[in-house]
Amino acid sequence: MHPFLQGAILGLTLSVLLGPALFTLLQTSIHRGLKSGLFLAGGIFLSDLSVVYLAFLGALQLINQKNTYVIAGVIGGLILIGFGIYTFRRKVHIDENNNLIEIKVPGPITYILKGYFLNIMNPFVWFFWISAMVGVSANYGDDKHGVMIFFAGTLAAILGSDIFKVFLANKLKQYLKPQMLIRVNHIVGILLVVFGVFLIIRVFIQI
Repeated sequence: MHPFLQGAILGLTLSVLLGPALFTLLQTSIHRGLKSGLFLAGGIFLSDLSVVYLAFLGALQLINQKNTYVIAGVIGGLILIGFGIYTFRRKVHIDENNNLIEIKVPGPITYILKGYFLNIMNPFVWFFWISAMVGVSANYGDDKHGVMIFFAGTLAAILGSDIFKVFLANKLKQYLKPQMLIRVNHIVGILLVVFGVFLIIRVFIQI
């Protein structure tokens, strides 16, 4: 099987996994619209691309040190908790007829950076890509071109699935009442806090 197809299969498998980036992507697409969701997906893609590139260069050896692991895990967990509290407390503006009031949407750079740092500050994202890089590189040996094609397929599949999720969530928006949007914010906020707490606890358990 061609390396690109093999990588795409891995990417499609990863796309169904639940995580903070997925919940934030869906919530942003529903609450802020199609463009905001796409920019957030772009930020997530750039963060994955950055980690894969660094792993390919072999520049992530420091992350395996215990102190670096703990610091990355705690900081990443606190950031997720902060995002969760902000999302939970975010207000949905409703007029007297119970219709959603559109407010000014932040610019694309805001969502790109949000997606980038939300994803890249999760140390388990780093460890997964490093592990995947080690495994795939061992399988392909000296064929660096094959490794690059493999991960190109993986990242392309993840980006494509995220774009599909954005479009799907945006379509569902028209069927959601404003009160339901408030509940979506609350659910996503709680899940992000849970992920953050779990991340911090897991770091200390594993050391």
